[in-house]
Amino acid sequence: MTSNDDPGPLAKYLRVRRELVRPEAVGIPDTGNRRVPGLRREEVAFLAGVSSDYYVRLEQGRDRHPSEQVLVSIAQALQLDEDATAYLLKLAASPGRRRRRSGSPEKVSVGIRTLIGTWPLTPAYVHSAYMDILAANPLAVALSPFNAPGHNSVIAAFLEPELRSLHADWEEMTARVVPYLRSVAGPDVDEPRLVEIVGELSIRSERFRKLWARQDVKHKSTGTSLLRHPQVGPLELHYEKLLVPGAPGQTLVTYHAEPGSDSEERLRLLASLNRTAHPSADAARSTADS
Repeated sequence: MTSNDDPGPLAKYLRVRRELVRPEAVGIPDTGNRRVPGLRREEVAFLAGVSSDYYVRLEQGRDRHPSEQVLVSIAQALQLDEDATAYLLKLAASPGRRRRRSGSPEKVSVGIRTLIGTWPLTPAYVHSAYMDILAANPLAVALSPFNAPGHNSVIAAFLEPELRSLHADWEEMTARVVPYLRSVAGPDVDEPRLVEIVGELSIRSERFRKLWARQDVKHKSTGTSLLRHPQVGPLELHYEKLLVPGAPGQTLVTYHAEPGSDSEERLRLLASLNRTAHPSADAARSTADS
């Protein structure tokens, strides 16, 4: 819920995104005497084909549920991509139409846990909508102990020195993870678990605080991670993020190396070292919630 003094998430999002648009990017000459960053409200209104008074009402939170047509026009004026436009539409949806999540602990199905446990050369784990790790196979945990159930991927990314050392592309990785968190968490920014995560990170990480304030939204479901593993050395791994059918909010994350590459050989070595260190590990049970 929002108080009378709080314009609401839609208004805040519009203001932040407006301030990030460079005038010259939308064909407006920058004369050098602008007192505000980004576009002016009347410029967004003109580009979107709505009245200035109406757009002001949106940014002040006096109209919180504009039509989809108006929002799409504003999204185009603000140069939002597909992911950001979808997020904008969700922000304007009435709270009753939003998907509310159960407060009970999330469980990963036995089928998914068994499946990832049979992958000897594919690190894989499942995270929740707030990127809490719910299940993982042994190779994922060997890749990083912070992939084990009980950890949160976002908190670990910003606060654990081991992860900063592991990720050769730490700056790029953290720049990806914050927009991804917004995309999977959705518009209900007052959900207790999300408030807890954002609150802790905002206090303890200046980088997170700046990235979160941008309100970027990007559901990047595939890409490459560059790692410096302390046991096997450099790894270039491709990741895929797949929604788990029948489990709203759950995402299966997998990593793989190019066949025949040095990274594949190093991944095989890591798997061998892990089997030697944990010869009796049960892939379906040892790293997953029961």
